[in-house]
Amino acid sequence: MKKKFSTFIIAIVLSSGSYAMQRQIEPAENWLKNTTDVINLQLTKAAETYHPGKNPRSVNPDGTVRVVGLKDWTTGFFPGSLWYGYELTGNKTLADQAKKFTLALDSIRYIKDTHDLGFMLYCSYGNAYRITGDKSYLPALSEGAKNLAARFDPKVGAIRSWDFGKWQYPVIIDNMMNLEYLYWAGKQFNEQNYIKAASSHAITTLKNHFRKDFSSFHVIDYNPENGSVVRKATHQGLTDESAWARGQAWGLYGYTMCYANTKDARFLTQAQNIAKFIMNHPKTPKDKIPVWDYDVHNALDTEERAPRDASAAAVIASALLELSTQVNDGKKYVDYAEDILKSLSSDAYLAKPGENGLFILKHSTGAMLYNSEIDTAIDYADYYYLEALKRYKMIKKI
Repeated sequence: MKKKFSTFIIAIVLSSGSYAMQRQIEPAENWLKNTTDVINLQLTKAAETYHPGKNPRSVNPDGTVRVVGLKDWTTGFFPGSLWYGYELTGNKTLADQAKKFTLALDSIRYIKDTHDLGFMLYCSYGNAYRITGDKSYLPALSEGAKNLAARFDPKVGAIRSWDFGKWQYPVIIDNMMNLEYLYWAGKQFNEQNYIKAASSHAITTLKNHFRKDFSSFHVIDYNPENGSVVRKATHQGLTDESAWARGQAWGLYGYTMCYANTKDARFLTQAQNIAKFIMNHPKTPKDKIPVWDYDVHNALDTEERAPRDASAAAVIASALLELSTQVNDGKKYVDYAEDILKSLSSDAYLAKPGENGLFILKHSTGAMLYNSEIDTAIDYADYYYLEALKRYKMIKKI
């Protein structure tokens, strides 16, 4: 009897060890290779299909592809995806195409009426310079950073987001994503005022954008004369008080990168608290791909009212992987991000080669309240998914 019991215990131990080993090798052997093949095929075909200066943004309800020009806030994501695609696959053709699509955006350096210059230039030109070291990319990055920094108002202590609408001085949580560009530019071009503006914006946002549970409002409208808060609202979430999923992702990513650039402990604490809100949210689906707003969950919910947002999931995964490198207990962040990436790399979210408008991911939600880009492919979902995969491979040393 003892012998049989011992044999049983040994079998369990061996089985557990086998499972642990399987978890370690599974990313490389079971899903990452297939994912990389799909990425290579989709990006190669997309670069051949679309034209520099007219970049694919999303898939319309009728199956056609929405393409955008220089002034669209998402226009930098496709060139950036090509650069990441090159890094992930080693396909030099993607690097050649990335250069063409990046250089076509040169005139963005002169745009002054938006905070989205980080998305537009740093995701395209920034990656181009990081990968190639070619200094010909620097003038556009320098001019764009100058224009972004000029949107900072010391009275408010933040960078103005929009120049439209009835807002007095609107600042959206999305704006946290553009601070990385200013930190980089401040160091690259020896402009300390860029770094100060970025940190001031992060501190002001920390004070006013977050609730006690560390969920975030979407928009804070300030009085430009004295910096007081006029209104806390939403432009894309379900309600003013709800937790718009991609907004939570923007905040997590933004504070993670702020800490990486400054080592200011306040930013690390904020990133960890936002991560806790996301990772422990009771209404997160089992596959960890959030619904477009965390508060779209009640007895009347239907699939039509509650589409998923793969773009939010991709941003969360990328942010968590970066956050894992900044703390001692980073494994929990890696594991959660790994689960997201496995879900996004499954048939449920990963496009079949040649389909999905040649985008990589399905099931993102742009602006639900405006019936815009609902449950479809979107360029920034692909971009942050690729960035997350790159970070994952570096961490796992694959």
